[in-house]
Amino acid sequence: MDEVRCPLEEFAADVSEPFARADQRRWGGVCLRGLLLDGQRKSVEPMAVRLGEDGNRQALAHFISTSPWEPAHVRARLVWKVASAVGPLAAYARDVASR
Repeated sequence: MDEVRCPLEEFAADVSEPFARADQRRWGGVCLRGLLLDGQRKSVEPMAVRLGEDGNRQALAHFISTSPWEPAHVRARLVWKVASAVGPLAAYARDVASR
């Protein structure tokens, strides 16, 4: 985890840019790290323990369940991030079902 910490933190900062408040950006990064860490259970309590945020389980739970943020804005930011990393792509689709 140490070797990817800096790139992961940069990625989390970019993706959480649409969050209105600093606490939402912080907990968005914590949640992302928790989802990517080893461990079968991805619920709040096990993630908080693995991340050393055990004392802040309630804050993490609030971010996940009731924090008012718009997932579409985060997805759009993620699409932008991936598109800028991958570059332009061309696709060709042929409709063979109508023949």
